[in-house]
Amino acid sequence: MPVITISRGSYSAGKAVAEEVAERLGYDCISRDIETETLKTFDIPEAALSEAIHKAPSVLDKLIVRKEIYLAYYAAVLLKHLKGDNVVYHGLAGHFFVRNVPHVLKVRIITEMESRAELAMDDSPVSREEAMRMLIRDDEARRRWSRHFFKLDTNDPYLYDLVIQVNKLSIEEAATIIHDVARRPRFQSTADSTKAIQDLALAAAVKAELIRQHANVEVAADGGVVRVHLPSSDPRKMEAVKDAVGAMAGVTEVVLDADGEITRY
Repeated sequence: MPVITISRGSYSAGKAVAEEVAERLGYDCISRDIETETLKTFDIPEAALSEAIHKAPSVLDKLIVRKEIYLAYYAAVLLKHLKGDNVVYHGLAGHFFVRNVPHVLKVRIITEMESRAELAMDDSPVSREEAMRMLIRDDEARRRWSRHFFKLDTNDPYLYDLVIQVNKLSIEEAATIIHDVARRPRFQSTADSTKAIQDLALAAAVKAELIRQHANVEVAADGGVVRVHLPSSDPRKMEAVKDAVGAMAGVTEVVLDADGEITRY
């Protein structure tokens, strides 16, 4: 069965569409649940996580490394849920984490700015001009964030399998389109596509385990074989990494690439 990621701007009806799709398919619908679980799992401050996953670092930002750490934590929690299939995720960058997994249906919901402003005005006592400025700032912040961390523009339509405008379509009609496409054979999981998302989830879990002590660590997984790239070949660091990764669930072999030196455990 597929995974569905729904990307949307604020006040764009994406949440309502996601919930309708999940109800029709009988899938879990997740979004802010991932932030809550990340906070509990890694015991980090809510404000710091929110800033890390919503605001792109500036040139003068002294906390870039911390933001990358928190993003790695978020990715580990999200991918743990996505690897189980039968889930609709709407929220932060889900489509970026699973770009090349064939059974993930990636959807972008768009809405005309005037409609979004109306919803923003209903939600808080602001003028139309203030609502428009707020939405423009928010959209640009999301674009800066995605360009910084993923070198991609979240508005690029080629990132998605479906782009749906909900001004002329109702939420129910948009959900029907997504529901029907999700049931097509090309979006059903296969042994290869399941392995692909499981590899991503394992690599993300390992990176989350290591990144606080090894800021520049890079991780890839293939089955249970986990390859860890470290910029240093310090024997003590290599031994610590080997022990930490080797003890993790799902890991059958650890391959360390430390400063070009390959060691298998």
